Amino acid sequence: MSMPQLTKNQSLVLGALSHSDGPMSAYTILDKLRDQGFRAPLQVYRALDKLLEYGLVHRLESINAFVACSCPHEHEHDHGVTAFTICEGCGQVTEFHDDTIEQRLAALVRARSFKTEKTTIEIRGQCKSCA
Repeated sequence: MSMPQLTKNQSLVLGALSHSDGPMSAYTILDKLRDQGFRAPLQVYRALDKLLEYGLVHRLESINAFVACSCPHEHEHDHGVTAFTICEGCGQVTEFHDDTIEQRLAALVRARSFKTEKTTIEIRGQCKSCA
C-alpha cells in the first residue's frame, strides 16, 4: 500500500498535529486552522477519520485528543499494539511499540478466541521532568 493521496483538509490537519508540542482536541485543531478556511468541527472530524484509517494519526481515548503517528514510515502495515505514555504534568505524549507486549497480548486474545480490531495502551503518570 502506497502513501494515500491526502486532501487539502487532511494535509492541513496532519500538519497541525505534526507541528504540535502535544496532543490536540478536534476543537483545538479547528481553532488553529480557521485562517486556512476551516469553519466547522465536521471538517476536522472528517479529516481525522481518514487520517486514523490511514494510520497517520492516533486517538488518545483517555484524553479525547489526537496525535500524529511518530512512526509514519510504518503506515504501510498494521501497527498491532500501539502504546503511549501520557504525562499528567506537562502533557507530553510518547508513542512506542514493544514486540514482547504485542506477542503476549496476541497469545492472550487467541486463547480466548477473540478477534482484535484495535489495541491501544495508554499509560498515564509523570515524565522524568515532572516526577
